[in-house]
Amino acid sequence: AAGISVIHDKTLHDHPSYNGSYENAAKTIQSYLKKYPSIKVVIDGHRDAITREDQTKVKPTVEINGKKAAQVMIVAGCQEGSVYGFDSWQENLKLTVRLQNVMETDYPGLARPMLFTARRYNQQLTKGSVLLEIGSEANTLQEAIYSGELIGKALGKILAG
Repeated sequence: AAGISVIHDKTLHDHPSYNGSYENAAKTIQSYLKKYPSIKVVIDGHRDAITREDQTKVKPTVEINGKKAAQVMIVAGCQEGSVYGFDSWQENLKLTVRLQNVMETDYPGLARPMLFTARRYNQQLTKGSVLLEIGSEANTLQEAIYSGELIGKALGKILAG
């Protein structure tokens, strides 16, 4: 809708095991970057696992325009200590901070606090990598899809300007 070309890869990189999922995803990302060198943003979408000590699942939601949306947490990695080979982390951080700001301005409550951590999560592969935790396993698919629409509008606004 924003005039931005999108590739939506639905490969399950964590099946049959979570172990090695980031390495598997890196291969997919690198193949797309080789085939389409004009790619500016890579989004890695997840559902968070949020469980209280009593094993209650947490369902982070917010109402936006009369509809429930799954709250979104941006995970921004950086290079520090034993995390190296990630010289572009500051460029990724600029993008994620802009996305956080647009989401919070346009859709108050959609964005949970950002997680800034000394990890890479394949974000070293581009200067436009974003890892998103879209709700949790307790959110409905409809809530997650609506959040995806709102994220897309926010990202479209950033890329257009």
